[in-house]
Amino acid sequence: MPAPKVPQVHLVDDDPDVRSAVSLLLKTEDFRVTAYADAQSVLAGVDAGTPGCLVLDVRLPDMDGLTLQRELKSRGVEMPVVFITGHGDIPMAVRAVAEGALDFLEKPFHDGTLIEGVRHALELDAQRRAGAAEMAQVEERLQSLTPRERQVLEKLLDGKPNKLIARDLDVSVRTVEIHRSNLMLKMGAKSPSHLARLALACHDFRDRLTPE
Repeated sequence: MPAPKVPQVHLVDDDPDVRSAVSLLLKTEDFRVTAYADAQSVLAGVDAGTPGCLVLDVRLPDMDGLTLQRELKSRGVEMPVVFITGHGDIPMAVRAVAEGALDFLEKPFHDGTLIEGVRHALELDAQRRAGAAEMAQVEERLQSLTPRERQVLEKLLDGKPNKLIARDLDVSVRTVEIHRSNLMLKMGAKSPSHLARLALACHDFRDRLTPE
């Protein structure tokens, strides 16, 4: 199993002095920093599997920060963004937040404000990735169910007791109990309510349950 990737702060600013100063500031707080001078370098170096956050200047030579943010999202890169700018205004800040930006800081900003923003962004990204990994595991478990186990699960989610499920599927109650026990084990569910939460958390779970 490959080692997990270390979260990175992806700093994007076309001003070399700003890149140097902000990189140094973040590194003194033990953040791992990768710096870029333009948007294309970010698009070439960051993908959906890259953990971390973006500290992104709004004004870039080849693509403005808001456009870069949208382009990254279209490629599945959902890492949190902290915008920095020397030319900020309220409408720009509103658009940035509407696009999902975590924060919008005007230069010169307080060092502590940026550090706290980055720390918060990295925590949010870690939480999102942990949730996505857990969901992928649940979906994989759903796919491991047999067609009959999927039928039993769907009817359990409809709130039906074993006796009604047995009648609907034209099998014995004991057979339903066996299928129910098996799917609980496969799904890693500790209780019927836990099983329901696992299944309902999956997007389009009904389509995934329906046997082909």
